[in-house]
Amino acid sequence: MKKAGLLLIVAILGGIISLIGYNSFSSPSIAFDSEIVTSQNIPANYIPTVVRDAAENTNFTVAADKTINAVVHIKNTGIVSSPSSIWDYFNGAGNMHRTRIGMGSGVIVSPDGYIITNNHVIEDSKQLEVKTNDNKVYEAELVGTDPSTDIAVLKILDAKKDFSFVRFGDSDQTKIGEWVLAVGNPFNLTSTVTAGIISAKARDLFDGKNQSFIQTDAAVNTGNSGGALVNTEGDLIGINTAITSETGSYIGYSFAVPSNIAKKVFEDIIEFGDVQKGLLGVRGQSLNSAISEELDIETTEGFYIASVDEEMGAKKAGLQEGDVIQNLDGVKISKFSELSGYLGSKRPGDKVTVHFLRDGVKKTALVTLTKNAMVEFLSMRVKNLSKKELKKYDLDQGVKIIDQNNPNLHRLGIRNGYIITHINGDSINDASELMRIRRETINDILFIAPDGERERIIFN
Repeated sequence: MKKAGLLLIVAILGGIISLIGYNSFSSPSIAFDSEIVTSQNIPANYIPTVVRDAAENTNFTVAADKTINAVVHIKNTGIVSSPSSIWDYFNGAGNMHRTRIGMGSGVIVSPDGYIITNNHVIEDSKQLEVKTNDNKVYEAELVGTDPSTDIAVLKILDAKKDFSFVRFGDSDQTKIGEWVLAVGNPFNLTSTVTAGIISAKARDLFDGKNQSFIQTDAAVNTGNSGGALVNTEGDLIGINTAITSETGSYIGYSFAVPSNIAKKVFEDIIEFGDVQKGLLGVRGQSLNSAISEELDIETTEGFYIASVDEEMGAKKAGLQEGDVIQNLDGVKISKFSELSGYLGSKRPGDKVTVHFLRDGVKKTALVTLTKNAMVEFLSMRVKNLSKKELKKYDLDQGVKIIDQNNPNLHRLGIRNGYIITHINGDSINDASELMRIRRETINDILFIAPDGERERIIFN
């Protein structure tokens, strides 16, 4: 009994000691926290800050509302030929024709129903239909295309109302990290909006193709091609064109033709019927550490001029081999895709201020852009004649064949170096004229051989 009483006393004493210890160590801690919160002498970096995702402060609904009714679903009906059997496949006979239907997106850019889309969306079309966001279906006609930029222009026929449209933004002013929306019809799911950021600019997917895409991480899939890429104001900054994927579906990156290029192609097609390309008249390559070391130059960014074309703007402005272009009109040029992308929004006759390095010294030149010197025509590449060549052949006009790949004309003896002076009886003054003529019926062509002999080819 005494032992039990002793244990009870010890337990009571232990509890009292524990309570005293708790108050001794806990109370100052609570008071200390209270002091930090109420103190007037706390350094600024201790002030609590609420951090929110940038998307929480961005109203995507404004851009979506401005865009969704201006993006249309495009149905492309075409006819393709295919062998009717394996036997026909190996013997090249008995092809049967079947209907092919393609789907894509397009962007209305004017109230009277002009649409910008991708060339690959409407390629080989026999009939074009567009469906607007209110489920109305319209017939459309192809106005013109530019395969090099993958841009095509359509026009809604028999439009009896003004359409919702998207206004052009300035794609040169976009910045990496900027929020964007992709609007289109992936997998035939109409009026789909996805969000992302600009992850890169002036992206060239295939070296040497003169591409200059805006790269984004907004989800884009099959059917989005030709749709709109817009900023948070709802302004058009790109035409969604491609994805990079091993599966054919979106895995993180998509690519859009910058709006400044798309706008320029659109305006050229409407005004001239084809694309007016303004060129500096230089050839060369982008710089990097290895190339700069090989060329023995210090800078690793810019476009190195390896040669300058005679009788073109760069030559007349004083640019020469070895110069490094670093800036055009205030736009930084660190690689070829940035150079071609900026020039893609310009026309012949436009003036461009070129900032460049020559032997390490910064210089400036004002260059007047000239027309594309080479044009594809009847499976041939032709260029304008120089003043020297015109004088040699005693001509006032003509274009020269520099790459002849037309087998029919080859069998008739037409080779590289031949000059075309007339088509259908009309004189040819500039290579750019062939871009219009190639869509017409050609009855005859007058050639001049390198030895000066004239040959007329008549097409039946």
